[in-house]
Amino acid sequence: MWYQTKAAKILGIEYPILQGPCGGGLSSVELVSVVSNAGGLGGYGAYTLHPQELSDIIRQLKVAMDRPFNINLWVSDTDAVGGDVPDDQFIRTQELFKPYFDELGIAMPEKPAPFKTRFENQVEVILYERPPVFSFMFGIPSADILEQCHQLGIVTIGAATTLDEAIALEAAGVDLIIASGFEAGGHRPSFLASAESSTIGTFVLLQLIKEKVKTPVIAAGGIANGKGVAAALTLGADAAQIGTAFLATDESNAIPVHKQMLRSDAAKYTMLSRAFTGRLGRGIISRIASDLEGREKEFLPFPLQTQFMSHIRKAAIEQQKWDMVLFWGGQIAPLLKHTKAIDLMNALITETTAHFERLKA
Repeated sequence: MWYQTKAAKILGIEYPILQGPCGGGLSSVELVSVVSNAGGLGGYGAYTLHPQELSDIIRQLKVAMDRPFNINLWVSDTDAVGGDVPDDQFIRTQELFKPYFDELGIAMPEKPAPFKTRFENQVEVILYERPPVFSFMFGIPSADILEQCHQLGIVTIGAATTLDEAIALEAAGVDLIIASGFEAGGHRPSFLASAESSTIGTFVLLQLIKEKVKTPVIAAGGIANGKGVAAALTLGADAAQIGTAFLATDESNAIPVHKQMLRSDAAKYTMLSRAFTGRLGRGIISRIASDLEGREKEFLPFPLQTQFMSHIRKAAIEQQKWDMVLFWGGQIAPLLKHTKAIDLMNALITETTAHFERLKA
């Protein structure tokens, strides 16, 4: 059967369908458990969580189900040297964004406090709590961390946006590799070259990786239905990861207007921008991202830009100025159909099965 793949066997799941682990507060225990209980692999994006918060989430997930699930972290969680920026750089950013603060009628915030990386402390929680699957983006954990994961029976998954990154992940000994295409919503998890130079489509990237890499590959980006899953498997993927379609379901932790936007005509138009976080990511086109295209050097580095822009986000949501809010979403959003995660899972399984049965016939 189509679902009996290497990835499914390694992950201990029935169907090689992964729910994209959306970070920044968009994941929920409910969504992860629905997907995992239906035979797929639910994923929780946890890069913003402090160690105790991460520990609590893992324990909640273990209580909610007895199936495998995935915890996702960011190896590199800051682009700010020393966690800070010079005062003159912050002043330039203030001047650039002042018109938007003025329009919203809110005061300009003070300079964000220096950011201290959380990754090493988060990994300690991973090794202690032992979630079934540990996936990571924006780099590769140390050989020692990966070895400890393997000794503890934790499956490891790394994300690649280029062939070179996939080769590096295989050399490091990860169990599975995600081929992250530029169609996907959210951040581009590039780590060997700039995100702007690593914008390869999912199915091209998948074929490039399969040609050179033996590690099982998970296709991610531009997949929202059974046809997409079948296409990925046909091109050699061992599983498909789906983000935007699950983000739009009732069970995700996205705010209601975010889900509404993903189902609106606005979702037909997405763009890659650094304006809201300092790192390149795809979301529905916003006025701020469009206005400031080409002025990336005046933004703060990640995650200081996120902290700075959180004031605009809060006020814009309160005032319902949706064109000033970043709504993460992939290019596939116009094809979304399901509001319930279980309905989406059932449709993915049924449609993929029907496709391969038609081929047999």
